[in-house]
Amino acid sequence: MDTSQALVALAALAQESRLAVFRLLVQAGPHGGIAATKIAEALCIPGSSLSFHLKELTHANLVTALQDGRFIIYTAQFDTMNALLGFLSENCCNGLACTPGPLECLASPPKASDEG
Repeated sequence: MDTSQALVALAALAQESRLAVFRLLVQAGPHGGIAATKIAEALCIPGSSLSFHLKELTHANLVTALQDGRFIIYTAQFDTMNALLGFLSENCCNGLACTPGPLECLASPPKASDEG
């Protein structure tokens, strides 16, 4: 992922309703997907507003839409999400391995109290 793609994705997620929609779709998993009507119900977002938010997330390639009869099913794009996470953390800890959980480098610089 390049910087311009990361900026588009981050901008799309930098809004409360869109972030909530994306998180809901991530919870549904890569093969689940959720109909737009169910997203609106779950998050109490009016259909017209939801349509706008889903368009922004689709434009950022964070979600995909698939027509299923009368319904449009939205699914999180896990490849894009993982690419964004990779972009954000590619220079983490100056290339050193990080511990699981909160990002703490295994070889962190000495603390002030550790210095002679």
